Amino acid sequence: MMRKQIVAMLMGAVLFGSVQAQEKLTLDLEAARQYALDYNRTIKNSGLAIEQSQEKLWETIAAGLPQVNATADYSNAMGAEISIQFDETQEPSKIPIKPTSNFNLQVGQLLFNGSYLVGIQTAKLAQKLSEKNFEKTEQDVLSQVTESYYLVLIAEESMKILESNVKNLNEVYRKTEPLVRVGMMEKVELDQLSVQVNSLNNSVRAAERQHEMAKNLMRVQLGVSADTELELTRSLADFLDDNTLVGTESSFVPGQNLDFQLLEVQEEMTEKQILMQQANYLPTITGYYNYTEKILKPAFDMSPRHMIGLQMNIPIFSSGERRAKVRQARIDLETTRNTKALMQDQLDIQFKQLQFNLKSAIESYQVQKKNVEVSREVYQNLKRKYGQGMISGLELTTADNNYLQSESEYLASMLEVLQAQNALDTLTGKLVNN
Repeated sequence: MMRKQIVAMLMGAVLFGSVQAQEKLTLDLEAARQYALDYNRTIKNSGLAIEQSQEKLWETIAAGLPQVNATADYSNAMGAEISIQFDETQEPSKIPIKPTSNFNLQVGQLLFNGSYLVGIQTAKLAQKLSEKNFEKTEQDVLSQVTESYYLVLIAEESMKILESNVKNLNEVYRKTEPLVRVGMMEKVELDQLSVQVNSLNNSVRAAERQHEMAKNLMRVQLGVSADTELELTRSLADFLDDNTLVGTESSFVPGQNLDFQLLEVQEEMTEKQILMQQANYLPTITGYYNYTEKILKPAFDMSPRHMIGLQMNIPIFSSGERRAKVRQARIDLETTRNTKALMQDQLDIQFKQLQFNLKSAIESYQVQKKNVEVSREVYQNLKRKYGQGMISGLELTTADNNYLQSESEYLASMLEVLQAQNALDTLTGKLVNN
């Protein structure tokens, strides 16, 4: 009885382990996007960059806050003495050097520094830049997940079409076999069907591998293990019904684009670099307080315990070095502004091109949708005629190939529409804003 309980426990553990290893995710597109936002490792790294920029900002601020340092020392002359002789006729006096030990506490405070103030503003902009980079990373991942979702659906639909086609041809093959045996059809008809069936079986296996590759790509983007099973609940029809094929936005503002927003922040940072170089002309003023405690005092001690002071560092002449740095910063700003203007023109052109691509893709999709319906009907009619002995096996396989070609072009047109819409949403920042 005990042995049976142990075996049952072991079997339960094995089954539980297999269930744990075979985790299953059931996702619609929105759930897949949200899962990627929560677990994608690239997004996590981008989030860590924001935390690092926050620490960098505090590091910059802390440089202008009070700085406290303490030192302690001990010295021993190992019995050495100081020799003092006031008169050559007399023997010099010997004063032993006693061990000494000091404790020193120093407090420093930056009172004025132009570079410090500009540095804080620049650090804040660097934090803003890291936040924009985080948004850009989120957008890129969302775009990739969206496209992977479409690729999985396309691959799955292609696999279903091929499997259905193989099933139909196998049925035709089974019905043709007895006709060949009784001499009502030639064996060449059966051989042609056999070649077509074998070719389609290879295509099915290739489609299965492509389907799995698309899922693997999506697993990487979602941040899940290779053993995680993915079940997608949306279908291609959900994304390609007549209500969704309405075209694109009629207007576009470059400020909607995250790449343009990143360049705007970089422009602000470049402006601060000019102020940073100009601040090098200003003096730096610091104050300090020093406290010294003699733990082991020497025989003769005149140093005070408390000391305060001010120090001013005034830049006077640098042979044009500071001026050259200011001019370089201004050139950098002008270059950044030219790049920004160029990007604005490029984004306007890209927006119009993506609109054109989407409209063309929708038109192609609508044509291919009609074509595949006609090809399917033609194939079904020819299949019935073949069963009646009115056409040859070669004509049937040719019609089958034509039908599969039209299905392939139809799926390609679907993917083209979805990719064009995804590219447009990415350009306009719609993915992140939604």
